[in-house]
Amino acid sequence: MDNPVTMVLDFPLSIVMAVPLLSFLLSFFAILWLIKIKADWVLDQPNERSLHLAPVSRIGGLGLLSGVIVSWLCFSIAIPDSILMGIGMLMVISLADDVRRVPVWCRLMVHAVVAISFSIGFLSDAYGWGVMLLMAVAVIWMSNLYNFMDGSDGLAGGMAVIGFGIYGWLAYAAGNNDFAAVNFSLAAAALAFLMHNFYPARIFMGDVGSIPLGYLAAVIGVLGWLDHLWSLWVPVLIFSPFIADATVTLMKRVFQGKRIWQAHREHYYQRMVQSGLGHRDTALVAYGLMLAAGASAVWANAQDVALQVRIVAVWGCVYLALMVLSDRSQKIPPGRG
Repeated sequence: MDNPVTMVLDFPLSIVMAVPLLSFLLSFFAILWLIKIKADWVLDQPNERSLHLAPVSRIGGLGLLSGVIVSWLCFSIAIPDSILMGIGMLMVISLADDVRRVPVWCRLMVHAVVAISFSIGFLSDAYGWGVMLLMAVAVIWMSNLYNFMDGSDGLAGGMAVIGFGIYGWLAYAAGNNDFAAVNFSLAAAALAFLMHNFYPARIFMGDVGSIPLGYLAAVIGVLGWLDHLWSLWVPVLIFSPFIADATVTLMKRVFQGKRIWQAHREHYYQRMVQSGLGHRDTALVAYGLMLAAGASAVWANAQDVALQVRIVAVWGCVYLALMVLSDRSQKIPPGRG
């Protein structure tokens, strides 16, 4: 007679369920412990560009990612060593920046090393230097734009739950349970974080969470593409709410002669919070937009590339229209850079 424990563990859903569950529990309690640390070095003090009014711990991402990595190791999930090393390097430099400011050039140098290493390691066999360079730039940009969008309670955590959750669903539907478990564990840890971060937030993600999550959003999107799980347009669609806001805002700042790395309150989501919508409603509106974009990505994945390009173009028009409406109805001037 078969051992019932063995039967459960042999069931295809076991790893898809067990890894996220462990990730959620580890992250939830790790973040709960981090909230109790009230030392000055972990607190984000409010300033003229902040959207919060009281000091809040800013290293929640440390608990989020620690839970994910430990769950991967416990279940021997097949994560390339180079990606684990990249996550580690980004966490170290980002935590240092959270605790004690690190020069921009130093942070970008680490981001570049990690992105270029990924690009060369996974694309050099089939693609030329042009594609590898473009992909490295995309990874650097995604890492940083996720950080730029982490400025309102529940926003970045919600994007992680939805984005990595959709990655996981597509991987599971394609029969890749290990890859599905990787993504579901990230979504589960982000959900654990969101339970502490939704308005009113008791802890922030910080660079230690947002930079590696942006990196993972990019590299997992590329790995799924290389493994023929989805088109390259699908990750763009899934994370398009963040990509559109951050890219347009930073381009506007460049044209205005402002420093793009300087803290500001000119992102569209920040202006939504300031307009009177508040953190909670801004997050809920953003979740609706994220889910709609993600659902269209799932549907588009079964269509031909030409239709996928048209869907991306349609979403581009939607974002442009929303931004124009926001600019015209703006009630509170954005912070000066």
